[in-house]
Amino acid sequence: MTVIDSSPRQQPRTDWTRGSIAQLFDMPFLDLVLEAQTVHRRHHAPNEVQLSTLLSIKTGGCPEDCGYCSQSAHAKTGLKAEKLMEVAAVLAAAAEAKASGSGRFCMGAAWREPKERDMDALCTMVAGVKAMGLETCMTLGMLTQEQADRLAEAGLDYYNHNLDTSPEHYGAVITTRTYQERLDTLSHVRASGMAVCCGGIVGMGESREDRIGFLHALATLPAHPESVPINALVPVKGTVLGDMLAGTPLAQIDDIEFVRTVAVARILMPRSMVRLSAGRESMSEATQALCFLAGANSIFTGDKLLTTGNAGAGADAALFEKLGLRAMESAEPARVAAE
Repeated sequence: MTVIDSSPRQQPRTDWTRGSIAQLFDMPFLDLVLEAQTVHRRHHAPNEVQLSTLLSIKTGGCPEDCGYCSQSAHAKTGLKAEKLMEVAAVLAAAAEAKASGSGRFCMGAAWREPKERDMDALCTMVAGVKAMGLETCMTLGMLTQEQADRLAEAGLDYYNHNLDTSPEHYGAVITTRTYQERLDTLSHVRASGMAVCCGGIVGMGESREDRIGFLHALATLPAHPESVPINALVPVKGTVLGDMLAGTPLAQIDDIEFVRTVAVARILMPRSMVRLSAGRESMSEATQALCFLAGANSIFTGDKLLTTGNAGAGADAALFEKLGLRAMESAEPARVAAE
């Protein structure tokens, strides 16, 4: 019995079981990657990768205790808390990103949730970036329904709010926010009509069963996230996980297992953009090429991701030329009908 459903459907299936996802992970590697590439070509243009730029618009001082995050107030990384950037500075960064070839501009703030006093400035940022013809995305922590509605009215295309890991492993990573609170924010985003950007991090000491649980949680949401970032943990000294995992075999999952995770994500969520996010700067060109073959079709470009390093635009351009990849043309994302 095959676990892969290639029959035509109006909407991608959301009834995956953990057992069927485990069967995908257990497939011979070459068979899995071939199936993922087949699914990818059925729903996406081959050899096209979306270039996105990520800007930290408010750095440090977050009260959450996420064990991977250098911006947590609980971490001992020496990172100083900063105020929200001025609107003009954010728009200047967006214009530079567009000139460098990015089609999507993502803005991240180290908050548990945005304060009402900041909402006007955030909405002005969204409107300004949107006017440049860029896709817009923000990650600001938890949202109320009213806040989600305001951001949607300002023109925000995507809201990022990651599940991070499986429900079972979550408590080993974060204690200041529950899994259900994350799901509640995703529901608010959906109800506002914005598209969802939701993924997580692998290499945090989790088991394959946890990676199965993480992808199961994403693939069985009422609707798949339109964007699924897959991050590889970057162990940062001074963070809980950075200090715990640095120098241990758990600090980084095997490259082949990482590619398997990308391939399974592509099969489970065929229409989603699957983004290679944090950790790419330490991946070989061969590993990145395998990820693209396995269905990844979006990357963050530039030299920095919030506070950690990134591969850089020059390295990305050289890799694209070597692989025959091209930057995806900016396109208006599908808006989700509010319920």
